[in-house]
Amino acid sequence: MLLAVVAICTAVTAANIYLAAPLLPLMAHDFGTQPSDLAWLASVSLLGYAAGLLFFAPLGDTANRRRLVGILSVAATLALGAAAVCSGSVALACALFVASAASVIPQLLVPLVAERAPAHRRARHVAAVIAGLFAGVVAARVLGGLVGQAHGWRIVFVGAAVLTLVLGLTTAAVLPAENRPRHTGSALAGLARLPRVLKESPELRRACLRQGGMYGAWSAVWTSLALLLTSDTYGMSTGAAGLFGLLGLSATAVGPLAGGLVDRFGAARVTATAYAGAAVCLPLFWLGGQQLWALCAAGVLVHAALVASLVANQTLALTATRLPATANTAYVVAGFASGAVASALAGSAFTHWGWGGVCAIATVWLALGWATTIRRSGGGAA
Repeated sequence: MLLAVVAICTAVTAANIYLAAPLLPLMAHDFGTQPSDLAWLASVSLLGYAAGLLFFAPLGDTANRRRLVGILSVAATLALGAAAVCSGSVALACALFVASAASVIPQLLVPLVAERAPAHRRARHVAAVIAGLFAGVVAARVLGGLVGQAHGWRIVFVGAAVLTLVLGLTTAAVLPAENRPRHTGSALAGLARLPRVLKESPELRRACLRQGGMYGAWSAVWTSLALLLTSDTYGMSTGAAGLFGLLGLSATAVGPLAGGLVDRFGAARVTATAYAGAAVCLPLFWLGGQQLWALCAAGVLVHAALVASLVANQTLALTATRLPATANTAYVVAGFASGAVASALAGSAFTHWGWGGVCAIATVWLALGWATTIRRSGGGAA
């Protein structure tokens, strides 16, 4: 029961981070500008999430999770409601930043799931939550695009606000009671512990580097996809472009499978396999600039690679130290900060060099993640 509620709440709150990407053409029309001129809004959401992770996620080691989940749910709801009535891109960016910062609820819940899971099934339980997260990513693109096309982009944010409030408060109500925090300290103690935790755990550092490269490559192509599909190359509507989010359904199938493989073979082998799969999909993405079949194939493969890598590296991060919430914060911040930078560069690259520029950014990010992993691991992807 608890795992199911956590997975659903994760899906809803994770969707908040990606609402803007499929709606960029509609927002641009409303604000009287070009979609590529608003591509930076997708990066604002990722940066907001990274900021929320830095300040809120470490509180999972010290604060009462039930109370914190409830407070963040209300804050995200208010920010999403504000986004729905914004009349300009700057105000919208501020609302998206706050909404994304408050949508860190999944990263408060993942350590809880890992703590309560049996050791031999820990990766499978983590994978169930991650599958919920990617279901939210799919919903943001598919439902967001379709609803936005039919009723306007503002209605999408109103619906997200309602769902966030209902699911967030429901989750807070069913979380197990915590009589005392596992570790003591002020509200900023978790943030202050981050450098020490990273310094003392080589495995955590490797997990951060690996996922930073993988997530940055994925973010570059995924946040720019609507720009390609609605451009003259394919000429799709926002709703039709949003249907490409269905490619992310592969993630929900790969998650549990990856969890079982991590429990059986370890995180290193699963991560290496995921990187190999992502490397194969990059030339497919480049070809997808003109060929729709290649774009579809690459979309399926990159999601499978991302989720397998995420399950492996997040399980490793959660077990690398005695402070799982703080370690998880370092890991996820590294990924989302990397994704935010890659998305921003990809938006600019699309404006100047088209889809080929976006693919180049993704290739650089994946190569950096792999190269730093090899160097830090003493010559292997360990």
